[in-house]
Order: sequence, then structure tokens, then C-alpha cells
Amino acid sequence: MGLFTLVSASLLLAQLVSSKLPDGRRNANFRPPPTIPVVRGNNVESGPVTGRDGSELPPYNTTYYFDQLIDHNNPSLGTFKQRFWHTYEFYEPGGPVILMTPGEANAQPYTRYLTNATINGLIAQQQNGTVIILEHRWYGLSNPQDELTGKNFATNNLGQAVNDLEYFSKNVKLPMPNGENLGPDKAPWLLTGGSYSGALTGWTMVSKPGLFWAGYSSSGVVEAIFDYWRYFEPIRENMAKNCSADVEAVIAHIDQVFTSNDTEAINQLKDNFGLGGLSHLDDAAGALRNNLWDWQSLQPTSGPNTTFRKFCDALEVKDGQNAPESGWGLDHAVAAWGAFWRNGYLASLCGDSSVEDCLGTYDPNTDYYTDTSIDNAGRSWFWTVCTEVGYLQDGPPPGQPAVVSRLAQPSSDLVSFLTLVLLMKRANTSLRKRQCQLMFPDVFGSAPPDTAGGVDRTNEKYHGWDLQVDRLFFANGQRDPWREATVAAEGLNKQSTDRQVLTMSDGFHCSDLSTATGAIDSTVAAVQKKALETFKGWLAEWPGNEAKQMARRSTSSTSPKRVHVWDRESEIIA
Repeated sequence: MGLFTLVSASLLLAQLVSSKLPDGRRNANFRPPPTIPVVRGNNVESGPVTGRDGSELPPYNTTYYFDQLIDHNNPSLGTFKQRFWHTYEFYEPGGPVILMTPGEANAQPYTRYLTNATINGLIAQQQNGTVIILEHRWYGLSNPQDELTGKNFATNNLGQAVNDLEYFSKNVKLPMPNGENLGPDKAPWLLTGGSYSGALTGWTMVSKPGLFWAGYSSSGVVEAIFDYWRYFEPIRENMAKNCSADVEAVIAHIDQVFTSNDTEAINQLKDNFGLGGLSHLDDAAGALRNNLWDWQSLQPTSGPNTTFRKFCDALEVKDGQNAPESGWGLDHAVAAWGAFWRNGYLASLCGDSSVEDCLGTYDPNTDYYTDTSIDNAGRSWFWTVCTEVGYLQDGPPPGQPAVVSRLAQPSSDLVSFLTLVLLMKRANTSLRKRQCQLMFPDVFGSAPPDTAGGVDRTNEKYHGWDLQVDRLFFANGQRDPWREATVAAEGLNKQSTDRQVLTMSDGFHCSDLSTATGAIDSTVAAVQKKALETFKGWLAEWPGNEAKQMARRSTSSTSPKRVHVWDRESEIIA
């Protein structure tokens, strides 16, 4: 096995789909979703795979298709083609079936999650299992309809996603020997996932008891949260103290200036960051969240030359000297932060786009709002944000330390321009429809979505932080910005049991999914070791285990070498 590293999904997907901005987003004021990182390394996906019996198996990047129901509440509407990837590299009769969806992303870059470069493959290798990666409905090329409109998104909801997993597990004929006889009634199925798909693991197990024998949830955001200002708390707590001190000072200054009547000071401050071309102050204030959002791409394998590290060094290293914990103070910090943006960061963020096209959120005619073509993960996910989960990453309430501007608020994201009267005067405009309404005018044109109500309904249905189900393994990272939406949120003090295991590493977002991360960080390695021990015990409890073990012993030594050619499409990721 070669060296594998974790990278942001948006960076890799930017190479695969047409996108306006270098990092894959259509607008740089659009918050990053809770996606699992892509595992990159040696180019192994396109080559043949060798099974345990020496047979040649299809490459990891072989694409298969499943006929999934368009609407589980109305099967008469027919089916759509749902992509999946599969290997039985480590399989022996009696082993488990391990199913993962990457969640809110094109699943094609995630084929290494079939391998032992990830926790999926480690479990499969230990337990003689087969692994499946299933593309989530309405992402990539797995779409019930060919346009991402609000009306079509009537089937883009958590309930349909949960039912997809059930229908797939009960009806798929896996492209492997005896693959038509490996349903959940004949083999133990394990459901794994990270971030949103980690939450989906828990939500599926609690709403479909007994369907999946066990589950693994990495950084699972099980609690939907309307105003998720706490996204930035693990960042503030774990970044360098001098950097957080100076960032807080600059943010307080921005909020003070932008709510003043001093037009000259406002324009000077915008120009300091190269944002003079932005028409609205909440867009300018919100844009600076990007430096904090860069934290989400960090991993123990990242090394010293990350964008976030460069940002803090720009603020805190002066004339070769590091600032004390209190920072250098406002004057230096605001000038240094501005120079960092003007001298490269803004260009890396926006590419050839103008500042308004890159960071402005008020033009209803921009492609960001009007492009309904498929394979636009940001649009598909934002529907879920607007209707069911929230997760709006904005400024904190008064009295809390702020590393992002308080001028970025849910009201600005969802409904109208800032309700602050001074900012309304500064913009010289009446209240405007905002992101959810502008993106989905066919549904929310006359009234905004009830996002807060949708969040409450999600938590009521799937139990949120109170989710309790047997044989579910939770893995979280202390430095994960999504930590506060997981069962490891500060103040919950949930206790681990042998039936629902809770573990914590010193990692970041979904760090425990990668074996390379475990090789570098001992706390991540401890979580992975615990997971393997736990799943070994849970699988020993499978009711058919004794019979399956007997069948495996009687066939494993006599199986002939074989090469199977399945009806498939092979695709190679560059």
C-alpha cells in the first residue's frame, strides 16, 4: 500500500466539474459543507485488483449502476440510475458487507474508500468483508431528474436518503460470486460514513432498527443546528493564541467600522482587503470567514505549509519574530491581514472572477443561483441546509469571542439583508430576498423556508444528540470544526458504552477514516484500533456467524482462481 493523504473534497472535485472558482465552489461566500475528505495517493484505482484466492478482480474505479426508486413514497414514478463502486478484494464467505456513501459530493473521487487506506478496508481486511461506495441521490451523476430545481428537489430529503440505503441493501445484486444472496437477512451489513454521511449512518440505524448490524460514524453531525456559530469555536480554541487574539481584534474593528456612518473609513477598510468592489457590507464581512474555513482542510498529515498556517504567520511573524500570545495588536494585524488578501489570497480564492462575482451574494442572475445543471453539489446541499439541517456558519452572539464578523447572520443567509438599520441605510436598499429564496424561487419565491422548523423536525425524527442505538461506533476529533454538532459537543458529557462506543482523537475532521493519519497521530491510531476490536466483537454476535464460519472454512481453501467480467463502465481519475 502506498502513501495516502486526505485532501478537501472541493479541491479535487474542482478538477472534475466545471466550476467558477479554483476550490470548486460557485461562490466564495458559500460555506463549505460537512463532506468527508478525499483520500489521495498512488494511482491504484485503474489497475486490476487481486483477490485473496489470487483471482483478478475489477479495478476499484469500475462504475456500477443500481435501479433506485425515484420516490420511495410513490414507487410508481419509476427508478433512476444510482452509481456505486465495489470490491470483494478481502471477501470470504461469512464476511460482512460494508456500505458507505460519501454523502453530499460526487462519489467518483472516493474509490480509495474501498481499500485498506481507510477504515472501511481495514475492517474488511480483518473481517473478510466486501466494500461498497454508494453515490448519494442528487449528487454527481445519480439524479432522479436532470435539473436541480426546487420543485424537483421534493425528493431531495433525509427520509429519501435513508430509504435509499434500505432499498439498496435489500435489492442490490452485488457483482461478485453469490452476490445476489448477500442481503441484510443473509449477511451482516455494516453502515459507515463521515460528517453528514456519518450522521446519516446514525439516522438510518435509529429509524431502520435491525437493518444494519453495526455502524461507524466519523465526525457524524447528528444534531441539526440552525445558527451554527459554534463551528468556529474549535478553530478559535485550537489555533495559535496570538493569531486568535489578533483575529478577534480585527473582527471587532470591522464590526465597529461597518456599523458606523463613516463612509470614508468603511471604504478604506474594504480596500485594505481588496474588497472595494463589493457592494454590500455583509458580503465583505462574511468573505473573511474564508481564512477560518481553511481550517476544515487540515489533517495531521497536512504538514507545515498549509494555507491556514500561512495566514497566521502573515499576522504573527514580524521581522522574524513571533508575536506574544496577546498578538501584535490591531494596527499591525489589520494591515497584515489586508496585505495577505491583496498579495495572493484573494486571487487564489477567486481566480479570474471579479470580487463581486466571486463573493457577492445579491445578484439573482448570477450562475450561482440560476445554474440548475446536475453535478452541482453546492446547490444540492444548500437545499438540505434551507429545509432540514441549517448549519449556518455565522458570527457568534454578543458576549462570545468572535473570530468571524457578527454582521454575518442567519437572517442575511436565508431571508434578507442585515436587519440592522444602520447597515440597511448604508446599502440604501429595502429588504431583499436572500440565498434560499434566490436559489430556489420556484418554491420559495413568495416566502422564505422555515429552516428553523425544519431543523427542529430533523432532530425530533432522528433524535440528534440523544440518538441511541446498539452497535454504533462514534469517532470524533478534538480539533474538528464540526465537533459541536456531534456527540462530542462541549457540555454533552455523553458516556461511552460497549453498545454505543464514543471515542475522541486529537484529530481534525474525519481524521480517523484514513490509515495514513493513524500512522502519524497516535490518538487517531488508538481510535482505529478500538474500532477494529469493537467490530470484531460485534460481528461475532451476528446470529448466523457460526454457520457462516463453517461455510467459509469449507470453501476458502478450495475456491478456484477466477476472473469475472461484469457489465460495467471503467473510469480513471486523473
